[in-house]
Amino acid sequence: MEESRPDFSTKSYLLPHINPEGVKFGMIALFVAAVVSILAHTVCALTYLVIPAFLLAYGVFLFFRDPDRYPPDDEKAILSPADGRVCLIEECEFPDGLADGKKHWRVSVFMSIMNVHVNRMPTAGEVVKKEYIAAGKFFNASLDKASKENERCNYLVKAGDAEYAITQIAGLVARRIVPQVADGQKMARAQRFGLIRFGSRLDVYLPEGVAPEVKIGQTMVAGESVIGHLS
Repeated sequence: MEESRPDFSTKSYLLPHINPEGVKFGMIALFVAAVVSILAHTVCALTYLVIPAFLLAYGVFLFFRDPDRYPPDDEKAILSPADGRVCLIEECEFPDGLADGKKHWRVSVFMSIMNVHVNRMPTAGEVVKKEYIAAGKFFNASLDKASKENERCNYLVKAGDAEYAITQIAGLVARRIVPQVADGQKMARAQRFGLIRFGSRLDVYLPEGVAPEVKIGQTMVAGESVIGHLS
């Protein structure tokens, strides 16, 4: 749980904290912009590309922004693991490899390229199993079939007496899932557990008997928005 105080300064919006995963990409974009700027002194046609090149580099850094989040005091709340909008709600079994033969409510949150892409734990708990499926397709992540066809990473999490699952799904543009936890690792709620580069989706399979408390189209904030409650 984040203990720092919220920063509402202009600087925090214009120069937010950047996830370490994005520093490399931001520096590459900045280097390209610098080269365009230098060449523009000799190639006049490049003059018009200097400002767009630097704006693009700034945009790359912003994509990997990683702001602090402030979970509610309700310890039984199951929080959204991702920023974005709820795109699917349905009853189904856990993902293949984690299935327990029971039906669970699945809440899917679609992240556009404009959303923060750092993912956070819905509850405190232990990552019982992590399963990365690298050989996959890249359907639009908002489609239901993306849950079984796209590149993805499944997590089985134990929170007290309850178990639930999370799936990170690569999308049409996203081509890289970056898990940052291991089997057996104990996590705090709202703690960062990974990210997906350039747009995608997160599925949360709620514990047995737990119903979703959100609606399709609802805007979610990772580590803050409540999607249900542990029994």
